[in-house]
Amino acid sequence: MVIYAGKHKGQSRTIIIVVVLIVVSIMLTCSGYYCWRRKHSKSYKAILEKNFGSEGATLELLKFNLTTIEAAATDKFSAENRIGRGGFGEVYKGILPDGKEIAVKRLSESSRQGLTEFKNEVLLIARLQHRNLVALLGFCLNDQEKILVYEYVPKKSLDFFLFGSKKERSLNWSERFKIIRGVARGILYLYEYSHLKVIHRDLKPNNILLDDEMNLKISDFGLARMVGINETRGSTNKIVGTLFLSRTQTSLSLYP
Repeated sequence: MVIYAGKHKGQSRTIIIVVVLIVVSIMLTCSGYYCWRRKHSKSYKAILEKNFGSEGATLELLKFNLTTIEAAATDKFSAENRIGRGGFGEVYKGILPDGKEIAVKRLSESSRQGLTEFKNEVLLIARLQHRNLVALLGFCLNDQEKILVYEYVPKKSLDFFLFGSKKERSLNWSERFKIIRGVARGILYLYEYSHLKVIHRDLKPNNILLDDEMNLKISDFGLARMVGINETRGSTNKIVGTLFLSRTQTSLSLYP
């Protein structure tokens, strides 16, 4: 009996030691993770404040983790997921872990649109809500990457239907009227009914996206300009916009 009691006591001691080690390891891991998260959060807050000033605090909820965008959503920005390219950079289709489809715009190093346009787009479109404006879901900003995450609009942009391949179908009159009305509603909201007064300044077929029902979403607010609510005219010392050519016409999209 004494031998059995001693053996049982030794086993109990071993179990207690193992449990204590596990608990201590978990506590140390959680503590380390908490410190890392706190440091990382402070670091990201500093980045937001540096780039967006006092408005940075309101944008923290729109933060996207680069790992999520790179690995889970776009498969490390694979060519198979690339759906377009513009002045900002390349655009990729992505799927988040919850199954939500997104469009990811990644600023390229050679982009004609730089950090100023990136910040302008975040500050403006994050505060605008309308069915005819593309919705900004979030962004990723660090020293290496500048990424915008939007709702995914399945149809291509309007220029695809107007100037694309002859193999593509033409828009019927009902669809054309629907698109014209949608553009008018979006612009009227920006200029009259939004709590901000915004001039897009780069409205063109490439920046008009279409969904499965041919409802449109105005996109790309990098060159947009916010003006005073009661302001009806202004001045500028530079011309902005996009010069684009089609097979049938030459158009110059210029907005002061």
